[in-house]
Amino acid sequence: MRFRTVCLSAIFALTALLAQAQGVSQQYLDYIERYKEMAVDQMVRYKIPASITLAQGLLESGAGTSTLARKANNHFGIKCGKAWKGPYVLQDDDARNERFRKYRSVEESYEDHSRFLQQARYSSLFKLSMKDYKGWAKGLKRCGYATNPRYASLLIDLIERYDLDQFDKYKSSKLHYDYSGIDRQLDSESLPSHLVYKNNENYYVIARSGDTFDLLAEETGVSARDIRKFNELPKGYRIQAGDVLYLERKRKKAAKKYKDVPHVVQAGESMYTIAQRYGIRLESLYEMNGLPDDYAVQVNDVLRVR
Repeated sequence: MRFRTVCLSAIFALTALLAQAQGVSQQYLDYIERYKEMAVDQMVRYKIPASITLAQGLLESGAGTSTLARKANNHFGIKCGKAWKGPYVLQDDDARNERFRKYRSVEESYEDHSRFLQQARYSSLFKLSMKDYKGWAKGLKRCGYATNPRYASLLIDLIERYDLDQFDKYKSSKLHYDYSGIDRQLDSESLPSHLVYKNNENYYVIARSGDTFDLLAEETGVSARDIRKFNELPKGYRIQAGDVLYLERKRKKAAKKYKDVPHVVQAGESMYTIAQRYGIRLESLYEMNGLPDDYAVQVNDVLRVR
């Protein structure tokens, strides 16, 4: 028994020495082993490279040893912001006693990190390949995730030093985690930023009860005037829950997959709702179909959308 203990101790010591010789930390390797499946799971669900998630977790939490990670399960240094209504901890950062989000679990931190990146300010990242970890790292810095001027290079170094991009090749995760409890907790506590969706090479959000153009402008960085203009809405319009609101000017035609695939009008639809569905300009929809701009569609009308 003593011989086995000595052997195991020797193996652990040798592993630590090899890690040190290779310029890597055993503590970092342990973190990667512990959370790699969680990062892959988030990649599958949100299309964020697992290498980026792991590198940010390593860097922001000091491989899980930072005060924020230990006291608040906050592995990504996410501050409260105006929308957060949940628990928080105080910590000095760019200023004294800044408020950082506090989570019930590390899983909740990983999930909130993925949701956090759904904000419009990070939408340009999702135009990149998930294998382009350098582009993602530089994009995070450019979009203002961190103030450290070396943030991108620090992430890239971690990814390359620990071969984290190997996880970007995974198609699925072995983790079968039930996120329903986290969904309820984050929805009730944090009032998270609107998820940003993509349609016809454009980004949009789905309005919630109580939304206004000014509130959406503050959150997305797109002016209230432009949101109205991009969605062809009059100045006095009041946002309704469920409204589809594009954050860039809509295209003249629907996506290529709708070539020779007309739209058959259903009950309750209008020319406007159809234009919003396909992410095209209302005037273009009228023009494509040779219709006057006061035409009211009828059920079973067949409309070109591309």
